Amino acid sequence: MSTTSTTAGTASTSARALARDHLTRAILASARAQLGTAGPAALSVRAVARDVGMASSAVYRYFASRDDLLTALLVECFDEHGEAVEEAEAAVDRADLSGRWSAVAHAFRRWAAEHHWDYALLYGSPVPGYVAPEQTVGPATRVTRVLLGLLGDAADQGVQGRGPAAGAGFHAATADVRAFAGADLPDELLLAGLAAWSGLVGAVTLELFGHLDNAVGDREAWFDALVRRLDPFDPTDAA
Repeated sequence: MSTTSTTAGTASTSARALARDHLTRAILASARAQLGTAGPAALSVRAVARDVGMASSAVYRYFASRDDLLTALLVECFDEHGEAVEEAEAAVDRADLSGRWSAVAHAFRRWAAEHHWDYALLYGSPVPGYVAPEQTVGPATRVTRVLLGLLGDAADQGVQGRGPAAGAGFHAATADVRAFAGADLPDELLLAGLAAWSGLVGAVTLELFGHLDNAVGDREAWFDALVRRLDPFDPTDAA
């Protein structure tokens, strides 16, 4: 085979790859737009195909089913959210545990506010009949891995955790969390971290879905105070 024909073949392959990538991005963008109009449960491959100017059968060459498309959306959105939180947390001094927690919380909320319907896909009601496959686990746990890493650093510094005792049975109940973290975190520290995580997700969800309307005026002041109150490492609020 001549050098010319080899070069032409390589160029043709590259062009096809670029075209496929472009169409894949267009399909995902259309599907994400649908999240805000129809919701995850009503995601329609036919509507996506119509939006991008393709036949439904052509879309299925990129995503074999509606569930495959949902999976791709979950992976993309979880990765974006995780990256935003990771970058914010990494910018804070490693010794500043409370500062790192605050960075995690504010980045979590900021991304959610900027991607309302993507957040609803990640943390809202499950899509009936859809079971997320194993490939979503890594992206889905990026934020929790940041928090667990923070708790691990706190344990290394001798922080025991604030708040009440975890109580009987807590250690065994959280065995899977400890295994995922790769560390036997102190009960009270892990409890404080889980409470902070639960409070963060709950607060952001309440805010984004309108449950604070006519109840909380200055949302920034409210969230700043909440983040300080949930701080697993703040020794000034350990009661």
